[in-house]
Amino acid sequence: MKRKINVVVLGAGFGGLELTTILSEALSDRLELTLIDKNDSFIFGFSKLDIMFGREKPDAVRHYYRKIVKPGVCFRQEAVVAIDPEARRVVTNEGVYEADILVVAMGADYDMDATPGLAEGGHEFYTVAGATRLREVLPTFTKGHAVVGVASWPFKCPPAPSETALMLHDYLVNRGVRDACKISLIMPLSSPVPPAPASSQAILAAFAERGINFIPKRDILSLDPARKIVSMDDGSEVGYDLFLGVPVHCAPKVVVESGMTDDGWIPVSPENLKTKFPGVYAVGDVTRCGVPKAGVFAEGAAKVAAASIIADLDNGPQPSPFTGVASCYIEFGAGRVGRVDIDFLSGPNPTGTYIEASTDLVMEKKYFGSSRHDRWFGKSV
Repeated sequence: MKRKINVVVLGAGFGGLELTTILSEALSDRLELTLIDKNDSFIFGFSKLDIMFGREKPDAVRHYYRKIVKPGVCFRQEAVVAIDPEARRVVTNEGVYEADILVVAMGADYDMDATPGLAEGGHEFYTVAGATRLREVLPTFTKGHAVVGVASWPFKCPPAPSETALMLHDYLVNRGVRDACKISLIMPLSSPVPPAPASSQAILAAFAERGINFIPKRDILSLDPARKIVSMDDGSEVGYDLFLGVPVHCAPKVVVESGMTDDGWIPVSPENLKTKFPGVYAVGDVTRCGVPKAGVFAEGAAKVAAASIIADLDNGPQPSPFTGVASCYIEFGAGRVGRVDIDFLSGPNPTGTYIEASTDLVMEKKYFGSSRHDRWFGKSV
């Protein structure tokens, strides 16, 4: 009987959950996998917008890690305090873990201090806590200028700020105060979804129909809470009454301190998601591998990393390289959802195909979430 392989996975988001599931299915009785995350539950990124706009309560969209029951898998809710990639050793607030294979899937953190005035003068909506706070703030907004602002690139889920602007429009219309409000979106990108021009055109058309002002190719330098002013990198300023911000993204501090990063993120081989450290992989938002920071790309990377781990263990052929192919759903408001299918790495340039917004895609998006919940956590009773 082959000896059990000891795998430690740091982070239980899209990447960590998918990789854990694949390894459990493939290796089962010869696997000892420890899945570590500081949180007690998983929440899909799109659920944060549902929380923020009052469509769902926070507890209703939480998927608790304690429900994971998979052969060879043990979940630990612990905070990672040190990573030694050369020794494949992890220290948490509860203990020390030694790994044959270490997978870093800890995602991206947010640096609120990188944008002076953001914490004091604005609201972030990319965390569950931030979305929950805005759930209470938005009902108090009845007039003035609402600015959705992205501090800098890269940021998670590029369509999300556009979705927020469109959903805010609907929210204000439903409350009967839209005519007293102005909505603007500031982004560092040239268009809402640059690799998919048809998607960007559809979003910009929706903005035009709804009177949403789009300000592209601008980084946000600071907010002045006293003057209610947003300062941008070209020297221009925009006044605001409500600021909904996407903070500067960064790798978790413990990852940076481990020496794994280069220019802020972990470089990996697109062939297999291996890092420069033997036996150490990285997947998802914590990496730099030529794709946006989004759960669907983390999931795709996890499939390749898991296949590579299995191939190395069984002396089998290596998998096909990570292609960066994924589909992202886009909330257009008015009960419609669009989809963009994007291919980042297969050809010389990223390409995207837009599927027009419809009510049918609303159901497809729901299935996207439920199918992954069932796969990662087990079917709901």
